[in-house]
Amino acid sequence: MNRMAFARFAVLAVAVVTYASTSFALPSLGATRPTVELVDGWERTLDLSSLGAKPVLVVYEDKESSAQNQPFKDELSRLAKGDRYKSAIALVAIADVGGYDYWPVRGFVKDAIREQSRKFGTVIFCDWDGKARTALGVKRGVSSVLLYGKDGKVLFASEGVMSAARRKEVIDLLRKQVDG
Repeated sequence: MNRMAFARFAVLAVAVVTYASTSFALPSLGATRPTVELVDGWERTLDLSSLGAKPVLVVYEDKESSAQNQPFKDELSRLAKGDRYKSAIALVAIADVGGYDYWPVRGFVKDAIREQSRKFGTVIFCDWDGKARTALGVKRGVSSVLLYGKDGKVLFASEGVMSAARRKEVIDLLRKQVDG
């Protein structure tokens, strides 16, 4: 390989590594909640930045990763039994459904999302084009949990299976946001 070809290769390699490391990293603590429009199974929209001074818990998953953090979702369900936490926290569940954005499958997926929303008593939003995943800074194929505080800044970010200690950490942060 001559010098010019090697130099081009090196520049390209650095660009790829830089792009990959910045585009697939979880948001850092203190990062601002992004502006991203979400759509649910009924075609209703929600702009994530419009949730005001309320703690926002985002759970982003696809079909394959939805079981990764089931113990956390079970703990969250127990916490939300009373109206205090349910009304004080904005839970934003997002399903990565980009692989299903074609006719007639999209209609079946919307039906399934509506059914799951009713089953769990939580609106599930759809990420059809990956814009939410990109705006949130999460990876495809893993369960991601983000907690934004009342000030709109990231307090907690996790991807993949959370240990018991990480689950306790985010639950304690949620309680602190609600209880003051």
